Amino acid sequence: MRKFLSGNEAFAEGIRLARPQVISAYPITPQTIVVEKLSEFVEDGSLKSEFIHVESEHSALSCAMGASIAGARAFTATSSQGLLYMAEGLTYASGGGYPIVMMNANRSVALPWNIYGDQRDSLSLLDHGWIQVYAENGQEALDLALLSYYIAENKAVSTPVMVNLDGFVLTHTYEVVEVPEQDKADAFLPPFETENKIDFDSPKNIAFSAGPEQNYIFKYNEHKNMLNAKAVITHAEEKFAGIFGRKYTGLIESYKCDDADFVIVTLGSIAGLCKEICDSLRNTGKKCGVLRIRYMRPFPNEEIAQVLANVKACAVLEKDISFGNEGAVYTNVCSALQKAGINKPVTNWIGGLGGKDITPEQIEAIFKSLFDGNISTKVNFIGISE
Repeated sequence: MRKFLSGNEAFAEGIRLARPQVISAYPITPQTIVVEKLSEFVEDGSLKSEFIHVESEHSALSCAMGASIAGARAFTATSSQGLLYMAEGLTYASGGGYPIVMMNANRSVALPWNIYGDQRDSLSLLDHGWIQVYAENGQEALDLALLSYYIAENKAVSTPVMVNLDGFVLTHTYEVVEVPEQDKADAFLPPFETENKIDFDSPKNIAFSAGPEQNYIFKYNEHKNMLNAKAVITHAEEKFAGIFGRKYTGLIESYKCDDADFVIVTLGSIAGLCKEICDSLRNTGKKCGVLRIRYMRPFPNEEIAQVLANVKACAVLEKDISFGNEGAVYTNVCSALQKAGINKPVTNWIGGLGGKDITPEQIEAIFKSLFDGNISTKVNFIGISE
């Protein structure tokens, strides 16, 4: 069925199809619509789930962990300061191997107080052990709700997933979305089964302490599980395409990069505008492309290096800054190229902080700086000249 939905509503539809058994909800702009819609689904009977309205974001994740430990498929959602309030629990969930799915509406973090969207909230928590994926549009948001459970619950992965939607730009923008039938969703995503749970017939120790001789082994296994997700993502998308007819492109999306001399690397909804500018410049004979990073964890080192191996120069455009250094996406992209032995000029452009618009003219100017060989190693803030 085709519906006209916001990104939040589309994601809620995807979660409904995934049949979570426990939803722990706490409102925060611009995420609130997701849990509101889910409460409506529970109320009208289209989703059979325990909807628990908790007292804080910290409690929301704690509740989801408790549900997962009891063997239930769990969901929660948050944004910005709420995600930061959960930070302690993020490492508990990943370290415990609890395959929770959480939607994060990307939003700037205080101070100054701001409700609009950038990606500093999630990107500041890359090292907390969660798979991180970034949607470009409403259809991808809906589909990622199903894909994320499939990936997280795979025994070789057993890792929570954070699905990121750009605040307001995606969460509140309406577009036509294909909502699958429940029987197809059930054919794709089987009921949740796990041995990593409280079981009186098979008692086990959960959430225990581990000293120096054992702790590092758990951390190594956590790292390996995250790496295992790469193959599972590929398998999940192949199965998804076979059932729903929509094919995704793994950890990255390469747009007109095969013969490109100049490429913008980015993530999230801004990639759509970058593609439009790329098309316009292609019509003037400029060989440019766009590389969209879909998964920031596990990071697509080899895939990025392969796409950028033959370009003349590239720019990383991101809604994030690691104060005193550079953007986190830029750091990861440069690392991928260095590990592959690829020496290419790479510039870092910071934009969209606090929800400030990134205009078509500004994206075109980034491409032009690459065309003109204006390659600077300093961090460039769009709209600010130093």
